[in-house]
Amino acid sequence: MRLKLLIITILTVFGVGIVLSVIVINTKNIAEVDLVALNDAVKTAEKHWGQISRETFQHSDIKQPFTILDNAENVIYETPDNHFSNLYGAIKNKDTIMDLKNDDEIVGKLIIRNNEKEIIQQMKSELAISISLLFVFLMSISIFYILYIYRTILKPFQQLRTFAANVARGNLDIPLNMDRNNYFGAFTESFDLLREELDTARQREYESNRSKKELVATLSHDIKTPVSSIKAVSELMLMQAKDEKIMKQANTIYSKAEQIDLLVTDMFHATLEELQQLKLTVSEKSSEILVDMIENVNYDHQIEYEPIPQCIILMDSLRTQQVIDNIISNSYKYAGTKITIKSQINQGYLELHILDFGPGVSEEELPLLLNKYYRGMNVEGKSGSGLGLYISKYFMENMYGQINCYNRCDGFTVVLKIKLA
Repeated sequence: MRLKLLIITILTVFGVGIVLSVIVINTKNIAEVDLVALNDAVKTAEKHWGQISRETFQHSDIKQPFTILDNAENVIYETPDNHFSNLYGAIKNKDTIMDLKNDDEIVGKLIIRNNEKEIIQQMKSELAISISLLFVFLMSISIFYILYIYRTILKPFQQLRTFAANVARGNLDIPLNMDRNNYFGAFTESFDLLREELDTARQREYESNRSKKELVATLSHDIKTPVSSIKAVSELMLMQAKDEKIMKQANTIYSKAEQIDLLVTDMFHATLEELQQLKLTVSEKSSEILVDMIENVNYDHQIEYEPIPQCIILMDSLRTQQVIDNIISNSYKYAGTKITIKSQINQGYLELHILDFGPGVSEEELPLLLNKYYRGMNVEGKSGSGLGLYISKYFMENMYGQINCYNRCDGFTVVLKIKLA
């Protein structure tokens, strides 16, 4: 509809322009010489020769501008709207020239101005003005229509492109604005409905995943209670048992319960970390507390350690104990050797070097050990979830420390860097 209106408007403007041009051409007529009036003017000039003045031609019927010259080409009389130059110019301009006689002797000339050039020039000027106005009007209409096209078609598509980019980046909170005059109103509304549905679906997925993780965290926490009971009963059986077979069975129950407890603890902590609920409280502690932590995991006196330098460190006691538990448990499980712990203060950190004397890991696996769910190639027949070192890394970094590991020629080393206060 708008396009038809534009075409009709342009055709109308062109029609009006053509009509105006025809009118301008038809109204510009070259004045024809009135021979009767001309003869009358000649007779009047000859009659009053030598006494010609403005009043002489007061009652003359001649309408064209004219000039009267004597034989020396001096201007005797000239109408107010005429500007005579010379006789040669009059001949060149194709003016009407009549001789004036007195006693049958030519005494001067009467020259009637030919206004053909002025009329043609005036016509050209008026046509140029008309055409210029026509083009200005058409240009204004074109600019207006271009702006209209941009506002009603191009701009909505640009908004759709920006909207699509936001959706692709996951920014589903930014609505797609709709204009009442938008030609693509229903199309635009469909896109915005799509955004709302995607946002709703993502929210449902988030809530579903959160519910699953909360369920896993709850079950993990609840499982630890019966496992703790099993460990306590097996410890009591070990204390009371006299028979070597019973002691061996009770020790197996205890070790397996310990493995289950570590696995459930890892799963519980990983779930809390994903829910962003794995919190730490970092405070200043004396380095002496590390001795108790090491002794807590020093089963069968398999750990040898040097005196720890006296200093104040930044740590969360519970989380640091869990880190040491994870590393020592891995050494017991995969190396099966004695463990040596060396300590030193280096560049603002208290470093604990935990050394075992097992086969270590391949160099290809070394950069992957701290990744989530990664387990090495030497885990066959050994339980685990691949979360112990990952959670240890999470704890150490959130206590402003570091953890790294490397192979030695005679074993494997894990380094804990605990930040000095």
